[in-house]
Amino acid sequence: MRPTKPPDYPDDAIAEPVHRGRGALSNESSRFDSERRIRTTDGWENAAPAEAEDEELPPLRTTLTRDATRTILARNTSPDVPFDRSINPYRGCEHGCIYCFARPTHAYLDLSPGLDFETKLLFKPDAAKLLVAELAAPKYRPDVVAMGTNTDPYQPVERELGITRQILGVLSDFNNPVGIVTKNHMVTRDIDILADMARRNLAEVFLSVTTLDKTLARDMEPRASAPHRRLEAIRALADAGVPVGVMTAPMIPGLNDHEMEAILEAAAAAGATRAGFTVLRLPLEIKELFEEWLRQRRPDRAERVLSLIRQMRGGALYQSQFGLRMKGEGPIAQLVSARFGAAVKRLGLNRIRYRLDTLRFSVPEHARTALVDARRDARQMKLL
Repeated sequence: MRPTKPPDYPDDAIAEPVHRGRGALSNESSRFDSERRIRTTDGWENAAPAEAEDEELPPLRTTLTRDATRTILARNTSPDVPFDRSINPYRGCEHGCIYCFARPTHAYLDLSPGLDFETKLLFKPDAAKLLVAELAAPKYRPDVVAMGTNTDPYQPVERELGITRQILGVLSDFNNPVGIVTKNHMVTRDIDILADMARRNLAEVFLSVTTLDKTLARDMEPRASAPHRRLEAIRALADAGVPVGVMTAPMIPGLNDHEMEAILEAAAAAGATRAGFTVLRLPLEIKELFEEWLRQRRPDRAERVLSLIRQMRGGALYQSQFGLRMKGEGPIAQLVSARFGAAVKRLGLNRIRYRLDTLRFSVPEHARTALVDARRDARQMKLL
């Protein structure tokens, strides 16, 4: 029989108390730390009043730190994704999706991929300014800029900071196309920019919908928009003339994969014309974080879900090979893919592939002037 708690936990380890509104249940050290910190018990909790045992901890506050990056366009060479450049206005994501494949990137900041990832965020206040400089550079060659491929550009802090909106303004000025993936209804705030860009064939948006079950969504993606709000966003974007699709991602066998057809039907009814899917990815620290969450939040399904995942991953919880990491392999992965294909065909999705226009790209005069001024100032600084 398999253990009833994540592997490598000492016998006296106990689960972290639940932080309301957060996805991860723990905040263990990253793979780069020389010491591993875990929470253990010395027996004193047995003397505590019984009624205190199930209390939740007070909500964790989100903290923001300025990211002093000097570039904003990230380059991609993976054959598994259809873009070669992306922008992430934020590092870390307050949505707190327990399965998020970006969680391990927080380890590079000496932070935990657990609760740190969703509570200790870095933001890029100079993103728009940096983007102007990069797009105006003579060596830049226009292509679609992807947003939401790592962390969500419309996570809750965007409401106050507005960095994503500033970036969209720059892309619109340069006539540079953009493709967005988000789980947040907040994308409708920028319909004025997106609709204007869509009229020039410069914008496309995908809403990620993993479940229609609001209880599962609240547990699995605690600070993302509720499923019905994401469907409302699809409708609003479609009504405004913005090409919009749905990502049923990730599909987790035994947990939400049975909803795939219902999600696609609801999205199509709301106006989605395109669709995509991926299966669950559990690289690095996410394996332990997801198993910990699964055993506490869905203990009745944990063994079955983990078994099905291994059946899609050659007996492991994850495969990192290109071509396999997004779709998996074996009968279960093949069945999910076949179901997706059949539903997409039946609903008339993916009949049109939008070819966003890169030929409209042009550097606005104000950006040319700013570039010339910056070069002049740089030369003057060298002479001093």
